[in-house]
Amino acid sequence: MSGPTMEMEPVEPQSTKKLSLKSLKRALDLFSPVHGHIAPLDTESKKIRLSHKISVEYGGIKGTGSQPDRPLGASAQNRVQKIADSSSVLALPGPEGSKAPKEDTHNSLVVGPSLQPKALNDVSLHGKSSTIISAFGSSERNLSTSAIMERIPSKWPRPLWHPPWKNYRVISGHLGWVRSVAFDPSNTWFCTGSADRTIKIWDVASGKLKLTLTGHIEQVRGLAVSTKHTYMFSAGDDKLVKCWDLEQNKVIRSYHGHLSGVYCLALHPTIDILLTGGRDSVCRVWDIRSKMQIYALSGHENTVCSVFARPTDPQVVTGSHDSTIKFWDLRYGKTMTTLTHHKKSVRAMALHPKENCFASASADNIKKFNLPRGEFLHNMLSQQKTIINAMAVNDEGVMATGGDNGSLWFWDWKSGHNFQQAQTIVQPGSLDSEAGIYALSYDVTGTRLISCEADKTIKMWKEDEHATPETHPVNFRPPKDIRRF
Repeated sequence: MSGPTMEMEPVEPQSTKKLSLKSLKRALDLFSPVHGHIAPLDTESKKIRLSHKISVEYGGIKGTGSQPDRPLGASAQNRVQKIADSSSVLALPGPEGSKAPKEDTHNSLVVGPSLQPKALNDVSLHGKSSTIISAFGSSERNLSTSAIMERIPSKWPRPLWHPPWKNYRVISGHLGWVRSVAFDPSNTWFCTGSADRTIKIWDVASGKLKLTLTGHIEQVRGLAVSTKHTYMFSAGDDKLVKCWDLEQNKVIRSYHGHLSGVYCLALHPTIDILLTGGRDSVCRVWDIRSKMQIYALSGHENTVCSVFARPTDPQVVTGSHDSTIKFWDLRYGKTMTTLTHHKKSVRAMALHPKENCFASASADNIKKFNLPRGEFLHNMLSQQKTIINAMAVNDEGVMATGGDNGSLWFWDWKSGHNFQQAQTIVQPGSLDSEAGIYALSYDVTGTRLISCEADKTIKMWKEDEHATPETHPVNFRPPKDIRRF
């Protein structure tokens, strides 16, 4: 049997507006029994607070007048009264019931435009600070006093002075764009990879060619020299990653697995592993000895074009054309953090040799990040306004960035100040559009810089030994506001 059915009262349909008004009325009935009346102010506490604030902010101005008080004429008093009434002047609220002083007007503070009217010259405004005209009777207005607050000096670090860099040698020998460079740990030679499919080894001191290695069938995009073995590693657009034995000057191992061109290459500083990134959007981790692929670090949505390794977590950091930077956990082969601060491809990154931070370069900005967590520190204070293909930083905190238009900019690492803007000169017979820089590297000492360029040359740079802080002063203006993205 079915139980007795209870008839429900019909609910009157109501609009959202009506319901919200009813809810608002209910809230007002609960919390504000006196409608339309604001709780009265405690005048005594307001007086105390105001007098304390005035004594703290303007105590230094009291008694700064070096001349005795002069009675103001009627015309001068009228002018002062006009300024007090004008809307451009910032008026300070005074205590309630207080009256404007009649004779001590020159000790009061005028807060308004920095330029004073010429007619006020006969009103003596003593001291270096202008006078305050207190707007009595306007105590309800809580106006900001930022216009008269003391300017706080910028806390932005001042850049260290660095001598400008100059080009002292141009080496030609490659038959194509020079795409990569790496230094030998002994600092006696360096190697360059080119679009002419060769790797050339050069003497650092004289710039003479020592050796040419052939074996790649496309341009050589990445080079690295091992600090522990007599090995050199190369990667190219032919999908090949090769290990060269420098005692025999021949390839002893090849690492197969990339599905497209390999754009960047790095060696782990403590473990015998090799990292390569390429157009297949994957950073592959290889065991140097066994040629086995340990991990395929996948997660980027576009070409992996820059990579570096560290001895501690995050041990692998990659930058990509998808405008992100990823930190990788080498134990599990998984992403630890993804940095999405850049808006364009991250084509170059540079790890500071001493500090736990790194910089990344994109066409929009050069950014500095902390390690190991990846907190964004700041942008460099200028924009190169070109595609930045390469960057390097030395122990002294001089960072160099090379652009597609041949611009080579030097930065102070600590402050982000750009202290030199150099422009490479193409070798005779080249087009002006071939002034592009594809790779940069400091030598082991950090005193010489090598740039690899689109005009098929290698240029060597060093500091100008004749420069002094007097001949090349630091022209630094601290930034007013820092863009936090």
